Amino acid sequence: MVSLTDVQASNSRVATALPPRLVAVFVGATSGIGEATLKQFVKHTCRPRVYFVGRSQEAGERITAECEALNSEGEFVFVKADTSLIRNVDEVCHDIKNKEKVVNLLFLSTGSLIFNTETPEGLHFAMALATYSRTRFIVNLLPLLQQATGLRRVVSVFTAGKEGPVDTSNIQGRKMSMLSQRSHGSSLVTLSLEALSQKAPDVAFIHNFPGVVRGGMARGTTGAAMFVFKAVFAVAGPLLYMPDQECGERHLFLATSARYPAGVTQNAASGVPLADGVAVARGTNAQSGSGIYSLDSHGESSGPKVEELLAKFRKHGMVETVWKDTQEQFMRITGTLAV
Repeated sequence: MVSLTDVQASNSRVATALPPRLVAVFVGATSGIGEATLKQFVKHTCRPRVYFVGRSQEAGERITAECEALNSEGEFVFVKADTSLIRNVDEVCHDIKNKEKVVNLLFLSTGSLIFNTETPEGLHFAMALATYSRTRFIVNLLPLLQQATGLRRVVSVFTAGKEGPVDTSNIQGRKMSMLSQRSHGSSLVTLSLEALSQKAPDVAFIHNFPGVVRGGMARGTTGAAMFVFKAVFAVAGPLLYMPDQECGERHLFLATSARYPAGVTQNAASGVPLADGVAVARGTNAQSGSGIYSLDSHGESSGPKVEELLAKFRKHGMVETVWKDTQEQFMRITGTLAV
């Protein structure tokens, strides 16, 4: 476990250890984990330029003002978009690529517990947010990430460590139980990042589980089961939630620390140097610093059980199967593999 003290010590050195004018893109940043991490990034970086994407104009304006108060030298651009739609993702990315030559950090935290609903593009809504939309952002912005210096990192916040069986006949997880879809979806996120890491070994890819945190995953859900779920967390949540500030601090550490380097990297792109006693993390292939990480809520690798499962997936071509499905969906919806 990475202690909160070590996390805070590393974060305090972000402005001096990393270059000024880092460019970051936060997707799903108008509440919960994304908002908390965005504010810590703004607080600790020097003259950052940040694009943050969400659906609420009101929240976007509020957060912009709060970021300007935290760092008067930064630039903060709110982009209003429904990122469950791949075409919207392309529009957002096209605009960013027209304005920027590099992106140092792509932070993805969109998600929903709305099941049995389809997007207008024919994707299962929950999976559209958790996998397809996130992967489209990465694919579109990968050239800019690879051009960056000082930091090149993708953080995808979902259910790392919960990887489990994948139903290849039902990649989108329609009509699965919540638990089955969690393990299925967790594997899809990690396998997608493994495919992307093969294409960009000079970028670090992190899939993490945030723990019990305050967020908007249950927003818009209906039905008896979700009513009970929300009622339980309305009472028990305040006793269980990781404090918002700690949540943001821990995710900033994931986004900036040299503990999670790319598989092929130079020191300048590794992140904030490690303190004594803090080691480079094990990647999903059980090797230190492999460039692709499945992490728990305290920044530790998910462990042998997950590593063994992922090794079996690789042996049976599951990375390629998942990637093929993703490309097919992108082509069906947009006619292109990227913008």
